[in-house]
Amino acid sequence: MTRIDLTGLDVRPAQVWGGVRLVPLVRAEPVPGLRLHREIYRGHGGLGTVDLPDRTTYTSYIPHGFVADWTGTGSGTGAESAAYGTRLGGGASGGGGGDSAPDCMPVRRIHRMAKRRRDPDGRAERRLRFLPLHLALEGYLALHFGGPSTAWEEWSGEALRHGLSPRAEAAYAGRAVPGLAEALRIFEVHPGQCGLLLYVADALAAAFVVPHPDDYRLLHPTLIEDLYGELVHQYAWYGGPVPEFTARIRDGAGGIRTLADLRAAAREQERAWAVAHDGLMARDLLETSYAFERVHRAGPFDLHRFLPPFRRGGPEQHIGELITDHKGRAVYLKTFRLSENQIRKGHLLRRLADCDWHLERTAEALGTSYAEVVRRVGGAGLGSLLNAHAVAQRLRENQES
Repeated sequence: MTRIDLTGLDVRPAQVWGGVRLVPLVRAEPVPGLRLHREIYRGHGGLGTVDLPDRTTYTSYIPHGFVADWTGTGSGTGAESAAYGTRLGGGASGGGGGDSAPDCMPVRRIHRMAKRRRDPDGRAERRLRFLPLHLALEGYLALHFGGPSTAWEEWSGEALRHGLSPRAEAAYAGRAVPGLAEALRIFEVHPGQCGLLLYVADALAAAFVVPHPDDYRLLHPTLIEDLYGELVHQYAWYGGPVPEFTARIRDGAGGIRTLADLRAAAREQERAWAVAHDGLMARDLLETSYAFERVHRAGPFDLHRFLPPFRRGGPEQHIGELITDHKGRAVYLKTFRLSENQIRKGHLLRRLADCDWHLERTAEALGTSYAEVVRRVGGAGLGSLLNAHAVAQRLRENQES
């Protein structure tokens, strides 16, 4: 699997609010055997620390988790699933210690990005708790996190001992994206809707897909609490209003004489818009080849996270996570659009790792100079990992030669 497969999902005409465009995704039939619900972490200010298996930690704004419940596939078992709804109180699911907020802002410690949960009856493990979007962001932050594998003199002792730690990236909560809260508030949910594509200034900001319409109605408000990249935030501030979807039905030679004729003409306009959308607006998301990592198997479903190819100067690139069925079709999807700086950083880290973190070999692979590679390392925020004395000495030697 190298691409995202949205088979079974159809687009509906977009809804626009200022510079925000929301494109509904609907299913003719819900995906049997999988449901999602939200687990709210109330009373902790959204700040959480996740303990990872490699003894490192991931810290971020984490207002909630998702819990996937699967009962297998087929007509009998799939029908037994039901959305659990939201949890507003304390306890293991709510994560709070009462209804009132604490005087300070404690950090909630969470064990692993994805972890199995037992059914309410305690008999079978058919539930998986995972942290939406953070699963993907942690995968990006862990990209070649170990740092130099060979003690080249250009790298500092700190880089050789601790790698890229600590590694940090900036993101904006949905409430900080101008116009997004109002657009989501007035958004009209379609019958059978199981997701949406979110555009800001007609640039794809995020994709969100769930298996069942009831799940989407419950999880739609979580989009305002998601994290969005710097590029999306800038587009929202500086981009102008986008044109709304309009359809014009002309009375041709055949004429429109009945309501059935009018309905057929309207559906033809919807199909034409869907074809244009699939071929243009979401093309980069669906045609990019990703590197997928399976994180967990949930019965007949697989939870993955993915990274893009980090091509500089290319189309938009996203990281994300998805749950696929046995045919590789996406039944759950959430994406995060990377900024140009984040793409360049990922590209540089991969080239460094491919060249065993040797700066001169990396310069040859990139078709540039040693000094330019040093500049790029500094521009990526990794300059403190370089041994300034050794780098300066090598630059002098290159100038003399």
